[in-house]
Amino acid sequence: MRTHPILTDLARYGQRLGLERMASFLRWLGDPHLHAPVLHVAGTNGKGSVTRMVGAMLRAQGLRVGEYTSPHLQHVNERIVVDGEPISDEGLSELLQQLVAARDTWIGAASGGGAGAGLTYFEVVTAAAFLHFCREDVDVMVIEVGLGGRLDATNVVAPAATAIVSVGLDHTDQLGFDLASIAAEKAGIVKRGVPVVTGPLHPSALRVVRSIAAERDAPLICPPDGFNVEERRGHGLCYRSTHRSLEELHLGLRGGHQVWNAGVALALVDALPESLRPDDSACRAGLAAARHDGRLEQVAPDVWLDCAHNVDGAEQLAAWLRELPDAERPRTLLLGMSSDKDPRAVGRALAPLVDRILTTHCSHPRAMSAGLLATHLVDLSCAVLPAGPIEDALPVAREGKGPVMVAGSVFLAGAVRDLLGTGEAQRSP
Repeated sequence: MRTHPILTDLARYGQRLGLERMASFLRWLGDPHLHAPVLHVAGTNGKGSVTRMVGAMLRAQGLRVGEYTSPHLQHVNERIVVDGEPISDEGLSELLQQLVAARDTWIGAASGGGAGAGLTYFEVVTAAAFLHFCREDVDVMVIEVGLGGRLDATNVVAPAATAIVSVGLDHTDQLGFDLASIAAEKAGIVKRGVPVVTGPLHPSALRVVRSIAAERDAPLICPPDGFNVEERRGHGLCYRSTHRSLEELHLGLRGGHQVWNAGVALALVDALPESLRPDDSACRAGLAAARHDGRLEQVAPDVWLDCAHNVDGAEQLAAWLRELPDAERPRTLLLGMSSDKDPRAVGRALAPLVDRILTTHCSHPRAMSAGLLATHLVDLSCAVLPAGPIEDALPVAREGKGPVMVAGSVFLAGAVRDLLGTGEAQRSP
């Protein structure tokens, strides 16, 4: 389903960070988040891809896996997945109705109702995921952090291991304006005595994570000592850790940035208890099979999608574009961004690789208008033209020479998939 009236109503509460409401409500539900071992994944970029890779490797081992990610591209069901299948419309609707009834009873039982007043959209969907995974009797839950980590509603779990995939400048108004501050928020998921895996973090971010891990006696597993991964041209990836050595690994996800995401995913499953740890063949099969819609996804012969929406994501996209032969490289960038992002930084990273940028917007309330976005991109190294709403802009972009790259927003990627009918066939009866 696109959404649900219950979720539409909950959206009015906006976004409120904090754990007290979530922990109290989950206790009322019987602590479904404690039903199975949890791998908890944070990061500015890459956490969704790591979640999908980990889930695919565990499924290849024969385990029943629940994956929780956010936001969704087209359907809210995408956030709650068991064994690779999103929750059904009927299942989600029934679950939301049960949760709202439970919420009302819980609020009434709370002293004055203050602790429970106004659960947010994200809190209720997160609770729905935990309850669904519990009822489906999964063996492992792989839980992606929504925002930051320390005060994110997912941070009520008691994880078997955690990961901080990357630390970059995004959501600075909520997490801090420098890498050290953002790292501290993300390292809020680190638990006492629980292993924490990181990607190759900037030194200022790594210092913070290392300090918090030491304070909580959490084993820190980071490159190059804890694990290492490298790409060997024509021979796939090579991964080394204290648990295993793997050669000629091949990824289902495109882009050089997925190399380190795969390394984090492998190190994370290696941190699981031995009874849950996938063997080498399951790791190979899972990494090759992993998919994450909207991430360097070709949705038509002449249309590519990527959810890059911050400077780090834009630089990763630029690196992938530079690797393409000239004849295959998209010449038009169709860019749409949310109003809280930095369009100038994204534009600077991508402008040298395309002939023109067409600005656009989707119907999401946070979307920046095409005209305003264009004003942020003056004086770049290519032509910049406002092209109106995505319904008008996509046909115009496809009239140009070469393929089109659509980027800048998860919401925009979802809108383009809608326009092209991508992802709808598998939802048909």
